[in-house]
Amino acid sequence: MTLLDELNFGQNQAATTLEGPVLILAGAGTGKTRAITYRIAHLIEQGVHGAQILAVTFTNKAATQMKERVRDLLVRQGKTFDDPWIGTFHAFSAWLLRREAKRLGLPRDFKIYDADDQIATVKLALEHLNIKDPGEKIRGLLERISYAKNHAQSPAQTATEAVKHNDALGLTASKVYAEYEKILHKAAALDFDDLLLRAVQVLREFPEARTAWQTRFRYIHVDEYQDTNRVQYDLLRLLVNESRNLCVVGDEDQSIYRWRGADIGNILRFDEDYPGARVVRLEENYRSTQKILDAAAGVVSNNRRRLGKNLKATRSSGSNLAFFEGRDSKAEAEYTADRIRILHGDDPALHIAILYRTNAQSRSFEEALRARGMRYRMLGGFSFYQRAEVKDALAYARLATFPDDDIALLRVINTPPRGIGKTSIDALSAIAREHDISLWAAIEKMLDPAASGRSLAPLRDFRTLIETLQQELSASSPAAFLQSVLTRSGYLDMLLQRDNSEDTARADNLRELVNAMAEGDERGETLTDFLDHAALVSDADNFDEDALITLMTLHSAKGLEFDHVFLTGMEEGIFPHSRSQNDNEELEEERRLCYVGMTRAKQTLTLTRAVYRRMYGSERLTGSMPSRFLQEIPPELIDTAAGSLAEAGETRRYEPDPEYSYSEEEFSRRVKRIASPSRTASEAPSRPRSSASPRLGKQGANPLIGQRVRHAMYGAGTIVAVEGDEPERKFTVRFSDHGTKKLVEQYANLSWA
Repeated sequence: MTLLDELNFGQNQAATTLEGPVLILAGAGTGKTRAITYRIAHLIEQGVHGAQILAVTFTNKAATQMKERVRDLLVRQGKTFDDPWIGTFHAFSAWLLRREAKRLGLPRDFKIYDADDQIATVKLALEHLNIKDPGEKIRGLLERISYAKNHAQSPAQTATEAVKHNDALGLTASKVYAEYEKILHKAAALDFDDLLLRAVQVLREFPEARTAWQTRFRYIHVDEYQDTNRVQYDLLRLLVNESRNLCVVGDEDQSIYRWRGADIGNILRFDEDYPGARVVRLEENYRSTQKILDAAAGVVSNNRRRLGKNLKATRSSGSNLAFFEGRDSKAEAEYTADRIRILHGDDPALHIAILYRTNAQSRSFEEALRARGMRYRMLGGFSFYQRAEVKDALAYARLATFPDDDIALLRVINTPPRGIGKTSIDALSAIAREHDISLWAAIEKMLDPAASGRSLAPLRDFRTLIETLQQELSASSPAAFLQSVLTRSGYLDMLLQRDNSEDTARADNLRELVNAMAEGDERGETLTDFLDHAALVSDADNFDEDALITLMTLHSAKGLEFDHVFLTGMEEGIFPHSRSQNDNEELEEERRLCYVGMTRAKQTLTLTRAVYRRMYGSERLTGSMPSRFLQEIPPELIDTAAGSLAEAGETRRYEPDPEYSYSEEEFSRRVKRIASPSRTASEAPSRPRSSASPRLGKQGANPLIGQRVRHAMYGAGTIVAVEGDEPERKFTVRFSDHGTKKLVEQYANLSWA
């Protein structure tokens, strides 16, 4: 059996179309990674040297998976081979620049500033400029700088534009940009944008370098091509040689990063950029049920800018989607948490996601899950390499490598505390600004042989420490060097002396960092290689695939899949976001984001919304309708869930009127309806009942304890005790906002939550 026998028709076409430009248009869940890895393996089987193959993607995790799959495929076939180059755009650019740094006047061991370093650099620039209130948040200034770089605008050009448009904030940002660049230059550092821009600069300005790299890579592959920006597009155009062996994989319906520069036009006009390109469609979906796919297609088909595809599920048709409309965000969250508990009651191993448009929506879901003792993970927390103690240790390593790195120096000059306070640091900064030198050079000036005084002793000790580490750097392996850093700096001893659980965990993290460096030693990595890896890690690389309940934004969910998905906040102004209301391109991106969220679901998909939300500290009607995306789902594919304010058949209720909402009278009627247990079966929206769901009636005390109920006045609560038998049975119920109440069942009008 050959490798190609394991592929479906579309994947086989993708893997065997080896020459010339190829666009693999891969719908959600159609096995695009499988197609591209088999293609690379097939190329090597056909005699192409691994070193002549390049594959770039957007996350380290995706790159690692691709490497492992290619290696496993070839080992399984008994092939000996050299590994192809597979990594992220940024990692590839850093790798190229390490080899071409001299052409640009860069040291080969230039530093890479990660997101935290960039923020610290903006803060330092503001300090140098004596700007205490720039009128914009630090991240906002950084976004302006990034935008300018990616549009080839120098600080001087941004200043000219700001003056022309009478933009005071823009003028401030241009000054910060200029100082930011000076700080980077002194530290011999590049930020994320610089990596791509400088790689393009090398290939564009040095024909001999361009020819060498084009000769090196005969076959180039790009994953998630719909997410490429202009600079990445230019990089690829410069790398592709006359044979035009460029294979890109993507899905225009999943282009959701316009806000960070992604240009959907790159994939839409691929056949214009590369005339004669072969287009291969992957349309067999291995993830979701057909009803989920049809519902998602119903939404995204309303976009004009798309190439189109018709996904067919290899699974069953599945059940209809569910829609729940709650009184407020708390009711929305409680419904979601209770449904998850029922789902896990049926199958504790299910992986479930709660998706939302903005991080601010997470609080009510966290509270509802915590109140029920349900464990969850949030994507977007600190990754290992973003932990303070890890960044501190790596800052020492950076400083030993290049002591003129002001950002690294400021991070560790008094960590652990060594008596170098703000007064000393301010004095160093003043000397550095006066002489236009680094802080390390300022220490040299401050410690002039003629200088004396006890206040200078800590600075002398710090200088001696860094000089000692510099000497050890060239004589030690990266792991041994880091051990020396932790010992000589007193950092590890500081944590162990504190003797509490948090600092013990931090010490464990540092030991794990040494282990990681030791593993890098075995792979032949240098300290610079390791620092590059640490700087280029992203949140998506740290997703915990074993977590049973995951909370995350829709953007973070890209590339992931779950057994059950709750897509929340389906309201105009929230999703689609309010800023898309008057911008058709923004609205189309919001629709693609909805498509991405819907197609994360494998078995079931539930969409929820709240009528009331707490806005800016006060509870009021959101003033918006249910999301227009609900209307775009074919009505036969979605049911209204039990307990919803919306009645059966109202899921698609949407009117293009910003003042549309329930009247107070209508809202009260609906709240009373869902709180009343006396409605007939025909009045209540139907829902599949889990075998684990409780039923009112003679069941004895034990099965009822722990069950959730809802009271018209007190809201949702949990039964903690049961006394007596029907018809006088009493429930003791703990309500989250009203404490514990004892209620007679026949008079309490309780309904099961």
